[in-house]
Amino acid sequence: MSLVLRDYQTDLIARTRAALGRGVRRILLVAPCGAGKTVMMAEMVRSAVAKGRRVHLWAHRRELIDQAATTFIEAADIHTGIIAAGYPSSPLAPVQICSVQTLARRADRVTVPDIIVIDEAHHQASATYTKLAAAYPKAIQIGVTASPMRLDGRGLGAHFDEMIVGPSTKDLIAAGYLSPYRFFAPSLGPSLKGVHTLAGDFNRHELSGAMEKSSVVGDAVSTYQQHCPDARALMFLWSVEASEQLAERFRFFGIPAAHIDGETSAEVRRASMRDFRAGILRVICSVEIFGEGVDLPAVDAVFLLRPTQSIGLYIQQVGRGLRLAPGKQHVRIFDHVNNWQRHGLPDDPRAWSLDGAQRSKPASEPMGKRCPKCFGISRPSATVCSLCGAVFPIQPREVTQVAGVLQETDPDVLRLLGLNAASAPRVCQRCGKPAVKRFCGSACFLAARRLWKRSA
Repeated sequence: MSLVLRDYQTDLIARTRAALGRGVRRILLVAPCGAGKTVMMAEMVRSAVAKGRRVHLWAHRRELIDQAATTFIEAADIHTGIIAAGYPSSPLAPVQICSVQTLARRADRVTVPDIIVIDEAHHQASATYTKLAAAYPKAIQIGVTASPMRLDGRGLGAHFDEMIVGPSTKDLIAAGYLSPYRFFAPSLGPSLKGVHTLAGDFNRHELSGAMEKSSVVGDAVSTYQQHCPDARALMFLWSVEASEQLAERFRFFGIPAAHIDGETSAEVRRASMRDFRAGILRVICSVEIFGEGVDLPAVDAVFLLRPTQSIGLYIQQVGRGLRLAPGKQHVRIFDHVNNWQRHGLPDDPRAWSLDGAQRSKPASEPMGKRCPKCFGISRPSATVCSLCGAVFPIQPREVTQVAGVLQETDPDVLRLLGLNAASAPRVCQRCGKPAVKRFCGSACFLAARRLWKRSA
């Protein structure tokens, strides 16, 4: 096998090299889920090794380690070792694919790298990554991610000096490099009243309590049976208990399903992924895993069953279904928890920066329209459903009338409050001092308000 790069991949690598040529030593490379970031990393690593550099690739999950090792060794023919528990070591290899957890324990016994490539680099802000980066202060760092922000929404400016942004999800779908999608929100979503925010996302304990009272699990099974009974579906849930229960419920209806979380053994995880790709396993219910980096093109449907305030987590989860696969015309995304109302649609434009993400629209604007017939989500400006063609009813603007009492008021008070002013005054209407608004400050405003109350 050999690496074949797409035009945008070649461009991103060229821009990264140009930044290095300018002396930038900490670079964050951003590209959508499914853009082929592992292939780009392999090409950069191969070029570095050809120049005699020693390279580390850091990852935090076994699936990412296995995926990188397969690409580096089989596709790029790079002499590669692995530093991770349970893997044979090859300490003389110029490239080491490292589990950050294992590397943290062996850092003093590992050859110092010249270049560090960081997969899923939005984790760089964590304590383990930060400590490891400090252990190799002279190494060049190149981070790669689809969601360049911390879980709490803050940017990665403290960890990288320059960001290089690739094509958008919308661009790659239009070019045929990512799968088109059909987006559904088949339920009204759970009530999250009383669920607070902790570390940038919903408090997990409170969220579990709120979700247990919802019908999301039952909705997921009925939605699957109705819309995609033969699909290979990936389900993202909020707790281990909920994920296990959902997998059991699917099996009760004769649908092959498995539960996987971070504590599931490596053998079971590999076997589940193998059976899923082969179509033997139809549904994988997961918690805190498969949400990022894992290459599963076979996914025909994604079910969002965990509410999240993290746009990064949302992008990573919907991105699992956007990869191309033979015979795959589109991926269906079922958002049972209304994450789309918080974060928009998967291919909405987003302005990334090292300071964090900026939404393409103010939070007060609608993020889309839900079809009352098929529950598909269309753009806010759509007049018909993009999925079933149903005509959206025109909602007339309603004027609310509120009963009240008219009473006589001193004209001087009205004048003082500026209620009859045709335009913003240039002087304070109480004291006469220069002012941009009706009052020069809070003292005059409060005095005017007291006068209004006495006259009322």
